[in-house]
Amino acid sequence: MATIHSTALVDPSAQLDASVTVGPYTIIGPNVVIGAGSTVGSHCTIEGHTTIGRDNHVHSYTSLGAAPQDKKYAGEPTRLVIGNGNTIREFCTFNAGTVNGGGVTQVGDDNLFMAYVHLAHDCQVGSHTIFANNSQLAGHVVVGDWVILGGFTVVRQFLRLGAHSFTAMCTLLFADLPPYVTCQGQPASARTVNAEGLRRRGYSPARIAAVRAMHKALYRENLSLEASKARIVQIGKDQPEVQADVDLMLQFMAGVSPKVGIVRSRRRLVD
Repeated sequence: MATIHSTALVDPSAQLDASVTVGPYTIIGPNVVIGAGSTVGSHCTIEGHTTIGRDNHVHSYTSLGAAPQDKKYAGEPTRLVIGNGNTIREFCTFNAGTVNGGGVTQVGDDNLFMAYVHLAHDCQVGSHTIFANNSQLAGHVVVGDWVILGGFTVVRQFLRLGAHSFTAMCTLLFADLPPYVTCQGQPASARTVNAEGLRRRGYSPARIAAVRAMHKALYRENLSLEASKARIVQIGKDQPEVQADVDLMLQFMAGVSPKVGIVRSRRRLVD
């Protein structure tokens, strides 16, 4: 049997691994599944069709799986799915998905969500990310692996944040943020590449130099997006050892909507 505090209310239909612990005054609904080694603190509410994997740590006053804040939602059995090894600190709110958005809000593995983080309906968050205090995602946002959001970052709905990107504190995002790019401001503008993060993840100097070259093509040469992509393709041809990094950037750029575009630098680029 899971270790459940006497004041907690856990529906008999909920599926909790025997190694799960549940703190005081927490409420867990009937369609919740929680995997081995996970802990849930006090005064939490976990409801809806919510699945939480192994070794997650959910701290006090967190709300997981609540109905999406969407007027079109009509009670459909949409889901919240959380992977393994995540830390979810106090007062976080992760909502379930909507039918129009694919039906699931998804979180990967080994993420750190600091206090007061909000994930709206249908967000897709990768693995190894860090969301600092009060980071807020509107609906349908896609966040790649290894992304770091500074405190009080706010992201508009339907945007994408590429892998290894970084936002400074109090950033407002109204356009897609390409991989590797560091941005800051209200609205956000591109600053440089996340070189320190890449070094910590074992990127060689040659790979970081290639990332800098891609950033230069996007932001420092006053090129159109199509010309920038052509320049990035050439980087991969000239340096086959960085082709995986080039492919990551090109795949992201291929999904950029003309209506949304990418975060720009303070220098005006050719449209």
